[in-house]
Amino acid sequence: MATSPVTPHQMVPLHLSGNTTEQQERLLHDFLAEAALGAGRNALEQLDRQTAQSVLDAGKELRKEVVERIVALIQKHTASDKFKNEETSSDRIYPPTYRVRPLEAQVTELRKLFPTLGSCHERLARRPLPEGAEAWFAIPRWQALAPTYSEAVDRILEAVAKKRKFSNRIIGKIGDKFLRQSERSKLAEKILAEQQEGNDMLVVGAQMGMLHRGSSARRTRVALAGNEFSLGVFAFASVLLTHPERLSTGETLMVDCSGDEYSVRGDYTFDRVPLFDYDLSGIEFSIFYEDRARNLWGTPTGFLYKMV
Repeated sequence: MATSPVTPHQMVPLHLSGNTTEQQERLLHDFLAEAALGAGRNALEQLDRQTAQSVLDAGKELRKEVVERIVALIQKHTASDKFKNEETSSDRIYPPTYRVRPLEAQVTELRKLFPTLGSCHERLARRPLPEGAEAWFAIPRWQALAPTYSEAVDRILEAVAKKRKFSNRIIGKIGDKFLRQSERSKLAEKILAEQQEGNDMLVVGAQMGMLHRGSSARRTRVALAGNEFSLGVFAFASVLLTHPERLSTGETLMVDCSGDEYSVRGDYTFDRVPLFDYDLSGIEFSIFYEDRARNLWGTPTGFLYKMV
């Protein structure tokens, strides 16, 4: 199968590869090697001298085709059916007043709130959006605001509380033993920071929950596209500061931040997910079970792409 050349304006997904465990790699290697040997034996049993020579004559071309088909077959099975029963239908949408602001306006607002924030590669927002993304968003690197992730979350939530009616149901329980980033989201953040080196604010192609509405947090995590990652509390709260309309009515699609994991007892059993909800009293920040599907919530996610 021929590969089309990449043009400068084409968005090529950057898959979150390279974070497999040694055990996974060993098991996959053994499994695929066994499958290839089995396929080879079955094929040989159906060949005679003439057809065997035809196969040998195909040489490199045949080998290339075999590799491409195996890769395509493996990719087909990367879409997991795990937790498939943790999905429910949802007709929740964004508030009618919600509109994504130009990236420059987002950056300006964030600098008003956090004057120490440095540069942002704003020109990236002129590129076409990655598939699945709704818009470009400016999201600070949490390291630019605090020494630890939990401290950065505290600071961003304090900023939200200064601008909105805000209730924190887990106040005092956002330390490292309670809240942490998922490994996938940490890896995505690292890749983005390397791609946009030297910038305090990252330009992220993202969607704000509609794509995974009605799914449990853990179902969403296993159903993510290869270049997709869930946003955590810090990232979504940053978007909320620049787009307060996203949570402004009780009928809107609420938000679970499955880019983060939460331990309700602080015993490192991370089986909950942070939530942003809205009612007449304003925004409420709390937690919920990661295995419960509700039509009220959806997970915001970001998308990686190759910088070509």
